[in-house]
Amino acid sequence: MPNHFHLLVGVRSELDLSGFQNLTGLTKHPSKNPAIKGFTDFFNSYTKAFNKRFERKGNLFIRSFRRTPILNERQWQETFLYIHINPVKHGFVKDHINWKWSSGYAYQNMTKYSNLEREYYLNFFDGREHVQNMMKVKKEWLMNKDLE
Repeated sequence: MPNHFHLLVGVRSELDLSGFQNLTGLTKHPSKNPAIKGFTDFFNSYTKAFNKRFERKGNLFIRSFRRTPILNERQWQETFLYIHINPVKHGFVKDHINWKWSSGYAYQNMTKYSNLEREYYLNFFDGREHVQNMMKVKKEWLMNKDLE
């Protein structure tokens, strides 16, 4: 979207941390969490590059990113669907597949090259048809929500 974006990111639990003997407290502080630190570094680098290119100074993002841990399969499904239906929710497109900055197209066109691990999402759904049906239900619910 023009003013925000969503990412569903998995963090591998089998991190190669060889050489570290005592990892106690590594993730207690956000700046020590490898995933959070990675995103913070990414946003800072992006902001610096953007500011340099457009000869500007200051913050690029209004606030820092929020993160919500995914604790179960149902929450993963809801998050996946929400992210893809979000451009419809905000009225940018009528069909989520038409939002060109979404990964929705990559999931619809499994034969086309993508950097996404697209097969992974099938761990949370009963096949591609199940995803399409759930997306349709979500979209109908979303469109009718404003009428209530």
